[in-house]
Amino acid sequence: MLKRLLSHDYPRSRILAVALVAIAIALAFAPFLFPGSKALGVAAKMLVFILLVASYDLLLGYTGIVSFAHTMFFGIGAYGIAIASTRLGEGFAAVCIGVAAALALSLVLSLVIGLFSLRVKAIFYAMITLAVAAAFQTLASQLSDITGGEDGLTFKNPLLFSPSFEPFESEVLGLMLDGKVFSYYLLFGVAALLFLLLLRIVNSPFGRVLQAIRENDFRAEAIGYRTVVYRTLSNVLSALFATVAGALLAIWLRYTGPDTTLSFEIMLDILLIVVIGGMGTIYGAVVGSVRARAELPAGPAEGGGRRARRRAGARATGVARPLAAVAGRAVRAVGLLLPGRRRGTAAAGRAAPARMSRRADCAARPGREARRRLPGAAQPAAAQRNAASAAA
Repeated sequence: MLKRLLSHDYPRSRILAVALVAIAIALAFAPFLFPGSKALGVAAKMLVFILLVASYDLLLGYTGIVSFAHTMFFGIGAYGIAIASTRLGEGFAAVCIGVAAALALSLVLSLVIGLFSLRVKAIFYAMITLAVAAAFQTLASQLSDITGGEDGLTFKNPLLFSPSFEPFESEVLGLMLDGKVFSYYLLFGVAALLFLLLLRIVNSPFGRVLQAIRENDFRAEAIGYRTVVYRTLSNVLSALFATVAGALLAIWLRYTGPDTTLSFEIMLDILLIVVIGGMGTIYGAVVGSVRARAELPAGPAEGGGRRARRRAGARATGVARPLAAVAGRAVRAVGLLLPGRRRGTAAAGRAAPARMSRRADCAARPGREARRRLPGAAQPAAAQRNAASAAA
């Protein structure tokens, strides 16, 4: 049963297995083990980031695609819930319609971006996704009638997930169950199910093909796999999982804004957590998210107004702002994440001076045609003797 649940993909070491079990238990019983709204908020954001980072690892770690548009799909999911809840009112119908609309929009955008952009080389695809994400963030900030602009949107959840909802008059195991606890377990259940689904995807034949494309796309194409189709499918799946993660965050915060979901700092957080946890391993998303303790700016649901969100954005989201001073190095490091750049870089750097010296020697050494045009003094001695005998 456990083998099927984990898709026969056990952790590679006992230490990692113990750590994962401890993290799972801590997150499962977080409302009882860590009372208080702040601790519960940190645990909820960890769940969101575990799903978000695992979906990006499917794209980067397993397919070898560097994309900067992941936060765009994250924001689409959050704005889908917020817009539907503000237009249609609170209720499960608004939540379902918002999630469905966000998934449909993410499906179309990821399919278009994949089909039109994945044919280019990796660095150009990364730049295209960066431009699309920046344009979407600007659009979300400008369309204030729909998205609320820079202030974002505040909405109400269904009654079951409202903090004022208390079905029991007495405490259960020392905890008063309310809508916030039910919201947390909604996040936990959805994140756990989708995490296991991602684990199944990467261990399926489809996932093996993605790994083959990551290692050598020319060889995968040569043996009959259409690499563009598989890359596009990977891009679509990653976008859909990120959309669900954004919807979960919106349900938890009851607020959505550009700084909360569409910020480039969140994209840096995702990239760094993937690197910290380890690329090409879904379990690394759990370890990296918990270790980095990714923090998002607080919305009104957590006592943060517009000024509070701006102060939070100035302090940073997670680990991104302390690394802003070395953003240039981070951009250069992205080159090492591209397919074909991770191996042989140091060897190529060591071989460059040798190639330059050989080219300089060749440039300094005259060619065969040039030697024929040289004066007689520079010609070989045998040629000079033959010329003298011929003259005699």
